[in-house]
Amino acid sequence: MASNDPALDTPLPPGAALYGDAPGEDESWEEWDPTEESVRAVRGRHRVAKQRGGLARSSTVLGVGVIAAVGAGGMATAQSKPPVSISLPDSLAGSLPDLGSLPGVGALLSHGGTGADAHGGTGADAHGGTGVDAHGDASKTAAAEADRKIAAAPLSMAGLSTSEAEGGATDAGEALRARILQQAGQQKAAAVAEAKAAAEKAAAQKAAAEAKAKQEAAKVQAAAEAAKAAAEKKAAEEAAAKKAEQARLAELAAEYSLPVGSYTITSTFGEAGSMWSSGHHTGLDFAAPTGTPLKAIHSGTVKSAGWAGAYGYRTVITLEDGSELWYCHQSSIAVGAGQKVTTGEVVGRVGATGNVTGPHLHLEVHAPSGTGIDPMTWLRSKGLKP
Repeated sequence: MASNDPALDTPLPPGAALYGDAPGEDESWEEWDPTEESVRAVRGRHRVAKQRGGLARSSTVLGVGVIAAVGAGGMATAQSKPPVSISLPDSLAGSLPDLGSLPGVGALLSHGGTGADAHGGTGADAHGGTGVDAHGDASKTAAAEADRKIAAAPLSMAGLSTSEAEGGATDAGEALRARILQQAGQQKAAAVAEAKAAAEKAAAQKAAAEAKAKQEAAKVQAAAEAAKAAAEKKAAEEAAAKKAEQARLAELAAEYSLPVGSYTITSTFGEAGSMWSSGHHTGLDFAAPTGTPLKAIHSGTVKSAGWAGAYGYRTVITLEDGSELWYCHQSSIAVGAGQKVTTGEVVGRVGATGNVTGPHLHLEVHAPSGTGIDPMTWLRSKGLKP
């Protein structure tokens, strides 16, 4: 362990503590007591200012002074406290940096002062002289003005921006805290605004989707209602048409009548067979006992009445629209040619004359063109149901 010499009884000025030189003849001791009014904030890189005794009043040189004081063998203390002797290990004492190698200190020492400058010597610069550099008094005056401006700013303003200083801020920590809080507030406000915008966008999309779904549902419902209405209308129209047809047929039925009151249908129109000379049946057969009365189906005029070969005794009645009704195989005829008949009037009787196998009425219906048509269909078109 290396033991340092005890501190002096009388506190030395900071300059003497750093450099170990006594004041010159024209110099005097002055105690340095930094206050908020005597120093100002350092902006950018650290700047060093001189004191009368040659000591810089910046945080950097203060730190250097503390290190130098520890290395020299003691800690500088206030006048109100007694000096204390400090011992350091050899390894620590040998590793302390040289003052001239510290950033900013070499430049401070180059201006000259009580301590030795970068070139060595006491109170003289590299060009010779005592306490005065080559630039003369003008350089001293500029340095003193710079010292005065630097000393006028409080240390607490270090790190403040120009806008913050102009706004009245004096504490860098509070200014930093205010900036952090402001930034956090801005970020929070941005996050809230973003979340609000996202929520509004989602709500708008949801409302649009719901509106679209409702619109589609309304379209489907409208289409279903339209289809239902069309079906109901069609059904109503069909019912009305059916009713009208029934009314028409009922009216026609009053004007038309079946030729036989009691009968059995034995052969229909179009049946094929060797019994008929044409190869197929050309009329509708109503089987009934011989002598059963035959009635006029509708009002008309008797065109012919008499024997007709294979048809036996036949009566032909012409209707107002030109259609003809043939009554064949009669056992007897009750009307003559040119006679007017009305619906239901007896025109002859059932028989088995001509080419037959038994008593029946062979009824044929011919259109005005002379073409034979199905008697069953024609009778039903008149409201009759054979």
